[in-house]
Amino acid sequence: MTQENLNKQILLTTILLIAVICLFQFTNLDIFIQSFFYDFESKNWLIDKNEPILKLFLYDGLKKAIIIFNVLILIALLFFRKKQIVQEYKKGLLIVLLSAIFIPSIIGSLKAITNTPCPCNIVKFGGTYPEKKVFDSFPSDFVQTSKAKCWPAGHASGGFALMSLFFLFKKPKHQKIALIGTIILAWSMGTYKMLLGDHFLSHTIITMLLAWIIILIIVKFISFKQRQILEKPTKI
Repeated sequence: MTQENLNKQILLTTILLIAVICLFQFTNLDIFIQSFFYDFESKNWLIDKNEPILKLFLYDGLKKAIIIFNVLILIALLFFRKKQIVQEYKKGLLIVLLSAIFIPSIIGSLKAITNTPCPCNIVKFGGTYPEKKVFDSFPSDFVQTSKAKCWPAGHASGGFALMSLFFLFKKPKHQKIALIGTIILAWSMGTYKMLLGDHFLSHTIITMLLAWIIILIIVKFISFKQRQILEKPTKI
Protein backbone atom coordinates (compact mmCIF):
# COMPACT_ATOMS: atom_id res chain seq x y z
CA MET A 1 0.00 0.00 0.00
CA THR A 2 1.50 3.33 -1.08
CA GLN A 3 1.78 6.38 1.18
CA GLU A 4 -0.96 8.07 -0.84
CA ASN A 5 -3.28 5.09 -0.35
CA LEU A 6 -2.44 4.97 3.36
CA ASN A 7 -3.34 8.65 3.73
CA LYS A 8 -6.63 8.13 1.88
CA GLN A 9 -7.45 5.09 4.03
CA ILE A 10 -6.74 6.99 7.24
CA LEU A 11 -8.86 9.96 6.13
CA LEU A 12 -11.80 7.85 4.93
CA THR A 13 -11.75 5.60 8.00
CA THR A 14 -11.61 8.63 10.30
CA ILE A 15 -14.61 10.19 8.53
CA LEU A 16 -16.48 6.89 8.80
CA LEU A 17 -15.58 6.65 12.50
CA ILE A 18 -16.97 10.13 13.18
CA ALA A 19 -20.14 9.29 11.21
CA VAL A 20 -20.65 6.06 13.18
CA ILE A 21 -20.12 7.81 16.52
CA CYS A 22 -22.66 10.49 15.54
CA LEU A 23 -25.18 7.89 14.31
CA PHE A 24 -25.20 6.01 17.61
CA GLN A 25 -24.90 9.17 19.72
CA PHE A 26 -28.00 10.80 18.23
CA THR A 27 -30.18 7.71 17.77
CA ASN A 28 -31.41 4.83 19.95
CA LEU A 29 -30.12 2.23 17.49
CA ASP A 30 -27.93 0.53 20.10
CA ILE A 31 -30.85 0.00 22.49
CA PHE A 32 -33.12 -1.16 19.66
CA ILE A 33 -30.64 -3.80 18.46
CA GLN A 34 -29.63 -4.92 21.95
CA SER A 35 -33.27 -5.52 22.88
CA PHE A 36 -33.32 -8.54 20.54
CA PHE A 37 -30.70 -10.25 22.72
CA TYR A 38 -32.51 -9.81 26.04
CA ASP A 39 -35.53 -11.68 27.36
CA PHE A 40 -37.49 -9.08 29.33
CA GLU A 41 -39.68 -11.73 30.94
CA SER A 42 -36.97 -14.03 32.29
CA LYS A 43 -34.46 -11.13 32.53
CA ASN A 44 -31.79 -13.23 30.86
CA TRP A 45 -29.45 -12.58 27.96
CA LEU A 46 -29.35 -14.82 24.91
CA ILE A 47 -26.05 -16.32 26.13
CA ASP A 48 -25.14 -17.09 29.73
CA LYS A 49 -21.76 -15.61 30.74
CA ASN A 50 -20.88 -18.85 32.52
CA GLU A 51 -21.68 -21.16 29.59
CA PRO A 52 -18.34 -23.05 29.48
CA ILE A 53 -17.93 -24.01 25.81
CA LEU A 54 -18.59 -20.61 24.28
CA LYS A 55 -16.63 -18.94 27.06
CA LEU A 56 -13.64 -21.17 26.29
CA PHE A 57 -13.68 -20.73 22.52
CA LEU A 58 -14.80 -17.10 22.24
CA TYR A 59 -13.32 -15.58 25.39
CA ASP A 60 -10.68 -17.26 27.58
CA GLY A 61 -9.23 -19.67 25.04
CA LEU A 62 -9.27 -17.26 22.13
CA LYS A 63 -7.71 -14.49 24.21
CA LYS A 64 -4.89 -16.80 25.30
CA ALA A 65 -4.35 -18.01 21.73
CA ILE A 66 -3.95 -14.43 20.48
CA ILE A 67 -1.49 -13.65 23.30
CA ILE A 68 0.56 -16.78 22.51
CA PHE A 69 0.57 -15.88 18.80
CA ASN A 70 1.92 -12.40 19.55
CA VAL A 71 4.53 -13.76 21.98
CA LEU A 72 5.76 -16.10 19.23
CA ILE A 73 6.15 -13.10 16.90
CA LEU A 74 8.14 -11.28 19.60
CA ILE A 75 10.39 -14.34 20.08
CA ALA A 76 10.95 -14.57 16.32
CA LEU A 77 11.95 -10.89 16.11
CA LEU A 78 14.24 -11.08 19.13
CA PHE A 79 15.93 -14.46 18.84
CA PHE A 80 15.53 -15.53 15.22
CA ARG A 81 15.91 -12.14 13.53
CA LYS A 82 18.83 -13.34 11.38
CA LYS A 83 16.81 -16.17 9.85
CA GLN A 84 15.99 -15.52 6.20
CA ILE A 85 12.24 -15.93 6.61
CA VAL A 86 12.16 -13.51 9.56
CA GLN A 87 14.23 -10.99 7.59
CA GLU A 88 11.87 -11.34 4.64
CA TYR A 89 8.76 -10.71 6.75
CA LYS A 90 10.35 -8.45 9.37
CA LYS A 91 8.32 -5.35 8.51
CA GLY A 92 5.01 -7.23 8.57
CA LEU A 93 5.86 -9.00 11.81
CA LEU A 94 6.75 -5.68 13.44
CA ILE A 95 3.47 -4.16 12.28
CA VAL A 96 1.50 -7.09 13.76
CA LEU A 97 3.41 -6.92 17.06
CA LEU A 98 3.03 -3.15 17.47
CA SER A 99 -0.67 -3.41 16.60
CA ALA A 100 -1.08 -6.10 19.26
CA ILE A 101 0.50 -3.75 21.80
CA PHE A 102 -1.01 -0.38 20.92
CA ILE A 103 -4.57 -1.26 19.93
CA PRO A 104 -5.65 -3.01 23.17
CA SER A 105 -3.72 -0.38 25.17
CA ILE A 106 -5.45 2.56 23.48
CA ILE A 107 -8.87 0.90 23.60
CA GLY A 108 -8.30 0.05 27.27
CA SER A 109 -7.35 3.67 28.03
CA LEU A 110 -10.52 4.93 26.34
CA LYS A 111 -12.61 2.45 28.34
CA ALA A 112 -11.08 3.82 31.53
CA ILE A 113 -11.99 7.46 30.83
CA THR A 114 -15.28 7.38 28.88
CA ASN A 115 -17.35 6.17 31.85
CA THR A 116 -19.98 4.50 29.69
CA PRO A 117 -22.05 1.57 31.05
CA CYS A 118 -22.55 -1.80 29.37
CA PRO A 119 -26.01 -2.99 28.34
CA CYS A 120 -26.18 -5.30 31.38
CA ASN A 121 -25.46 -2.31 33.63
CA ILE A 122 -28.44 -0.16 32.61
CA VAL A 123 -31.91 -0.25 34.19
CA LYS A 124 -33.66 -1.28 30.97
CA PHE A 125 -31.71 -4.54 30.96
CA GLY A 126 -31.86 -5.29 34.68
CA GLY A 127 -28.94 -3.14 35.85
CA THR A 128 -28.71 -0.08 38.08
CA TYR A 129 -27.30 2.58 35.72
CA PRO A 130 -29.41 4.99 33.65
CA GLU A 131 -28.91 4.94 29.90
CA LYS A 132 -25.85 6.98 28.96
CA LYS A 133 -24.14 7.41 25.61
CA VAL A 134 -20.46 8.20 25.39
CA PHE A 135 -20.82 12.00 25.21
CA ASP A 136 -23.73 12.20 27.66
CA SER A 137 -23.55 12.89 31.38
CA PHE A 138 -25.31 10.92 34.07
CA PRO A 139 -28.43 12.54 35.60
CA SER A 140 -27.59 14.87 38.48
CA ASP A 141 -29.55 12.70 40.94
CA PHE A 142 -27.70 9.50 40.00
CA VAL A 143 -25.11 8.40 42.55
CA GLN A 144 -22.35 6.50 40.80
CA THR A 145 -20.52 4.10 43.08
CA SER A 146 -17.99 2.85 40.50
CA LYS A 147 -16.74 4.01 37.13
CA ALA A 148 -18.27 2.29 34.10
CA LYS A 149 -15.73 0.92 31.63
CA CYS A 150 -17.55 -0.33 28.57
CA TRP A 151 -16.82 1.98 25.60
CA PRO A 152 -15.36 0.88 23.25
CA ALA A 153 -15.12 -2.92 23.14
CA GLY A 154 -11.97 -4.20 24.82
CA HIS A 155 -12.24 -7.96 24.25
CA ALA A 156 -12.63 -7.64 20.48
CA SER A 157 -9.67 -5.22 20.26
CA GLY A 158 -7.20 -8.13 20.34
CA GLY A 159 -9.01 -9.71 17.40
CA PHE A 160 -9.21 -6.50 15.41
CA ALA A 161 -5.48 -5.92 16.01
CA LEU A 162 -4.95 -9.03 13.88
CA MET A 163 -6.24 -7.11 10.85
CA SER A 164 -2.59 -6.03 10.71
CA LEU A 165 -1.87 -9.47 9.22
CA PHE A 166 -2.96 -7.85 5.95
CA PHE A 167 0.47 -6.16 5.90
CA LEU A 168 2.37 -9.36 6.70
CA PHE A 169 1.51 -11.06 3.43
CA LYS A 170 2.80 -9.95 0.05
CA LYS A 171 0.28 -11.43 -2.40
CA PRO A 172 -3.10 -9.62 -2.70
CA LYS A 173 -4.98 -12.94 -2.47
CA HIS A 174 -3.33 -13.79 0.85
CA GLN A 175 -3.82 -10.25 2.12
CA LYS A 176 -7.55 -10.43 1.45
CA ILE A 177 -7.83 -13.84 3.12
CA ALA A 178 -5.96 -12.55 6.18
CA LEU A 179 -8.10 -9.42 6.44
CA ILE A 180 -11.44 -11.17 5.94
CA GLY A 181 -10.47 -14.02 8.27
CA THR A 182 -9.40 -11.73 11.10
CA ILE A 183 -12.49 -9.54 10.74
CA ILE A 184 -14.68 -12.65 11.04
CA LEU A 185 -12.67 -13.77 14.08
CA ALA A 186 -12.89 -10.36 15.78
CA TRP A 187 -16.61 -10.03 15.07
CA SER A 188 -17.23 -13.47 16.56
CA MET A 189 -15.57 -12.14 19.73
CA GLY A 190 -17.56 -8.90 19.60
CA THR A 191 -20.87 -10.61 18.85
CA TYR A 192 -20.35 -13.02 21.74
CA LYS A 193 -19.99 -10.06 24.12
CA MET A 194 -23.12 -8.45 22.67
CA LEU A 195 -25.20 -11.60 23.11
CA LEU A 196 -24.35 -11.84 26.80
CA GLY A 197 -24.99 -8.14 27.42
CA ASP A 198 -21.47 -6.81 27.79
CA HIS A 199 -21.40 -4.52 24.74
CA PHE A 200 -23.59 -2.61 22.33
CA LEU A 201 -23.14 -2.92 18.56
CA SER A 202 -21.57 0.54 18.35
CA HIS A 203 -18.81 -0.44 20.78
CA THR A 204 -17.56 -3.17 18.43
CA ILE A 205 -17.88 -1.14 15.23
CA ILE A 206 -15.96 1.74 16.80
CA THR A 207 -13.24 -0.61 18.06
CA MET A 208 -12.86 -2.04 14.55
CA LEU A 209 -12.53 1.40 12.92
CA LEU A 210 -10.14 2.67 15.60
CA ALA A 211 -8.04 -0.46 15.24
CA TRP A 212 -7.74 -0.01 11.47
CA ILE A 213 -6.71 3.65 11.87
CA ILE A 214 -4.05 2.69 14.43
CA ILE A 215 -2.74 -0.08 12.15
CA LEU A 216 -2.46 2.35 9.22
CA ILE A 217 -0.60 4.87 11.38
CA ILE A 218 1.82 2.13 12.51
CA VAL A 219 2.40 1.16 8.86
CA LYS A 220 3.09 4.80 7.98
CA PHE A 221 5.53 5.17 10.89
CA ILE A 222 7.48 1.99 10.07
CA SER A 223 7.61 2.89 6.37
CA PHE A 224 8.90 6.37 7.29
CA LYS A 225 11.63 4.90 9.53
CA GLN A 226 12.63 2.48 6.79
CA ARG A 227 13.01 5.31 4.28
CA GLN A 228 15.13 7.24 6.77
CA ILE A 229 17.48 4.26 7.16
CA LEU A 230 17.73 3.73 3.40
CA GLU A 231 18.37 7.41 2.72
CA LYS A 232 20.95 7.77 5.48
CA PRO A 233 24.35 8.38 3.90
CA THR A 234 26.89 5.63 4.43
CA LYS A 235 30.07 6.69 6.24
CA ILE A 236 33.32 5.96 4.40
